[in-house]
Amino acid sequence: MELKTGDVVMLKSGGQPLTVAEVKGDDIVCLWMGSEGDLFRETLPLATLERLEIEDDEDDEDEEEDDE
Repeated sequence: MELKTGDVVMLKSGGQPLTVAEVKGDDIVCLWMGSEGDLFRETLPLATLERLEIEDDEDDEDEEEDDE
């Protein structure tokens, strides 16, 4: 799996979505917001992550308008 800056990932074991900030070979620097608004940064091995597919809300709105 290839990741790039800006991709949204999650730990394979679960948890919250993380944003890829930097790719350093098999080391992926991720950012996320804590429940109290704190920003966290951690370097994680590529093998522990899976990419999330984020749906575009604008596409959903266009489809709803077409249905009407």
